[in-house]
Amino acid sequence: MASETAGGVNPHQQSPANERRTWEGCSVLLDINDGDRLVFARLSSGATLKIGNKACSLRPLIGCPFGSVFRVESSTSGSHLSRCFYSSTLLGNVATAQGKCYFGACGEMKDNRSLFDNNTAQGLSSEDIDAMKREGATGEEIVEALVANSSTFDKKTAFSQEKYKIKKQKKHAPKVLLRRPFSRSICEAYFKKYPARIGSLRVDALSLLLSMSNVGAYSNVLVLDMVGGLLTGAVAERIGGTGYVCSTHFGTTSNPIDIVRMFNFSTEVNSRIVRASFTDLSRVQENDFISSHQEILKTWNDSKSTSSSAESITTKKFNACGRK
Repeated sequence: MASETAGGVNPHQQSPANERRTWEGCSVLLDINDGDRLVFARLSSGATLKIGNKACSLRPLIGCPFGSVFRVESSTSGSHLSRCFYSSTLLGNVATAQGKCYFGACGEMKDNRSLFDNNTAQGLSSEDIDAMKREGATGEEIVEALVANSSTFDKKTAFSQEKYKIKKQKKHAPKVLLRRPFSRSICEAYFKKYPARIGSLRVDALSLLLSMSNVGAYSNVLVLDMVGGLLTGAVAERIGGTGYVCSTHFGTTSNPIDIVRMFNFSTEVNSRIVRASFTDLSRVQENDFISSHQEILKTWNDSKSTSSSAESITTKKFNACGRK
């Protein structure tokens, strides 16, 4: 059978001892501003990510745990990604802000009926903001300055205030969440960005497909993948290197399964992902059937020959006894 390892997968790729942290050459899913933009990237010293009009190096992401949060910071040397560390005090302030009521100090209900968006409420100009960035001000400091120089911020409801802060934070201090690529995150990202590439396959349909097919450890699974390799990768991920996954196709042209590269499989798992056409599989099955049939005929002929020999010996003994 003419088989090969999965296309685009490096069988000699070595995974680190601690797979909870990123390493150079691994694939990651970058979640920018809480799902506003999802980007697949391969980490290297020279890789960059464009956020807005800024190009940031991805080198600070190497060696960090999955789930880390980064912010885009400006300095005299340019924009870069800086990892955020949330303290217990900050988390307590966030919880207090989430529990904030919509009433003013005097108990009166606030609303926005007297506010008009005429671009005159903000005291800082774009030139002032650019000057702060050149001086090395962080995104949080710029957002605080915008809040302090807004003449209508205190008149807004608590909901409108949080909405204003989030809007300015996304513009001046974008957040980047470092996510691990696995079946669910890859399926959700592709369904949001390029649904046609995965046949509009939702994560619940993928989960049901894996469950109904009874894919588990030590299984050898034949997969007809027409969704870019998402199904092949999901099956290999569930098997975990204990069985084999054969991605088949009809005709002479194989279906692309490039998505498998994003799973960061180890060398052992990659070696258990093979590809073969359905014609080759059918030919092997036919050859096995012919060999088995020939073996059965040979066994039957051998047993028949043995029976004939035994019968001949018995006849000779009987004739000898008759002569006596």
